[in-house]
Amino acid sequence: MRYHNITKEDMLNGDGLRTVLWLAGCSHACPGCQNPVTWDVKGGLPFDEAAKEELFEALVRRLLRFRPYFDRSGGGVTFSGGDPLHWQNRKETGNLIEEIHKKFPEKTIWLYTGFLWEDIKDLPFLKYVDVLVDGPFVEAEKDVTLHWKGSANQRVIDVKKSLAQGSVVLYESK
Repeated sequence: MRYHNITKEDMLNGDGLRTVLWLAGCSHACPGCQNPVTWDVKGGLPFDEAAKEELFEALVRRLLRFRPYFDRSGGGVTFSGGDPLHWQNRKETGNLIEEIHKKFPEKTIWLYTGFLWEDIKDLPFLKYVDVLVDGPFVEAEKDVTLHWKGSANQRVIDVKKSLAQGSVVLYESK
């Protein structure tokens, strides 16, 4: 798995203060994509132990520094890209999601993907994800007023409620 960046204090890609891991590799090639540089699965840098340590350190540091301010509003890690669920990223993304869930149970995990919920809902690691933003970006449906998504066709899904109910439940900010 390869990545382009780790953004340590972000409030645009999920609820609360977040750390964002921008992964390399996307096969959707959506016209108008904001991150076409991340499409090449061989782009960026290897996500090695040093990168993982940087990601975890950002989560620990923020947990200690901002806990009083962000306990109620969420906060955590967001996987974006590229597409974290590109077929060459799935296994490592899943392993990392599970590890973060175990080490940082108080942090929420958000995942952006161009795949639809209906096609990925059975991935075994999805149960550790709190919110999934699904669907490809559609330039004709672009709307800058939308919260946490770029086009109207995309959905912000409460994963745990959706898995429990057996159908899509949209996320509502706390």
